[in-house]
Amino acid sequence: MTLMGHAGGGGEPAPSFGDRSAAQPRLPPGQEVRTSWPVLHYGPVPRFKPESWDFRVFGATRGDEVRWDYPQFCALPRVTILADFHCVTKFTVLNNEWTGIATETVVGAAPPADDVTHVMIWAEYGFSANMRLEDFAAAEALFAMARNGADLTPDHGFPVRLIVPHLYAWKGPKWVRGVEYLTRDRRGFWEERGYHNLGDPWREQRYSYQERPGDGPDF
Repeated sequence: MTLMGHAGGGGEPAPSFGDRSAAQPRLPPGQEVRTSWPVLHYGPVPRFKPESWDFRVFGATRGDEVRWDYPQFCALPRVTILADFHCVTKFTVLNNEWTGIATETVVGAAPPADDVTHVMIWAEYGFSANMRLEDFAAAEALFAMARNGADLTPDHGFPVRLIVPHLYAWKGPKWVRGVEYLTRDRRGFWEERGYHNLGDPWREQRYSYQERPGDGPDF
């Protein structure tokens, strides 16, 4: 995973980063490489309405709730990330060039309260995914708006989907509309339906029956 710099900028690529050591294999266990990018989601593709679309950061914020309309969100600084995409259904797509707004930018503009430990990502139709704040704010995580130089298509999450490369892809919902800061963990849509609460591909954390003490909410 490599940070490429601001989209449209002329800076040199930053060094690779992430939690994996140099000795750790690039392909997580149980995965196979695909050259295509399959479309997988539950339910219909929402209709994008730019005049009413907004992006909210709410919950346990340090100040007031923050809201951007579509032009304001599009005006935030953009970065480009080179990263692999690991689906829990066991396919991996290598070397995706994602362009969008870094989650660090959103956290900086709408800081969490000091006692925030997790976030819930909210998307259209009430879909959601939970994760630790440190995973959400990782340097390689971003709200993607384009892949490989082209805008996302509606069935791949246009206008915005979350990409957290070091987690399974379901942790990055399509059609994202907001972030809720949490002071204690709470399971999201797929986590409530049997998926692992953490979703680390290198630990093959696919399903909730694999969870160990401390992996999920204690209530």
